[in-house]
Amino acid sequence: MAWSENMDTLLANQAGLDAFRTFLKSEFSEENVEFWLACEDFKKTESAEKIASKAKMIYSEFIVADAPKEINIDFSTRELISKNIAEPTTKCFDEAQKLIYSLMAKDSFPRFLKSEIYKKLVNSQQVGNHKKWFPFL
Repeated sequence: MAWSENMDTLLANQAGLDAFRTFLKSEFSEENVEFWLACEDFKKTESAEKIASKAKMIYSEFIVADAPKEINIDFSTRELISKNIAEPTTKCFDEAQKLIYSLMAKDSFPRFLKSEIYKKLVNSQQVGNHKKWFPFL
């Protein structure tokens, strides 16, 4: 259960990520991890055409005021993105992504580690590991 060590490890593991998303949904803040994941995917985009379309999708879904999954970022970061969206690059959401990552790491992640969702996940992983060694369990 290396996920408890840091959030990067958690986000890189599908079971850990799924559990963290479930936890964030229970706190009505799943837009944070969804935005972070969208940014990670966006940074891998190579085609200029796809960069433009993905940037507009991320902007309309997470950044613009009253967006369906609006993230909580400061006015200056939102304004910077609004200016850069006309000619987007794969770095246009970096500042907002850092802010959201920091928010999750300092606020959501510690609460996740104390949550029932995390405890159930740890227990299921432990039971799963024991079954590998002790088939009668």
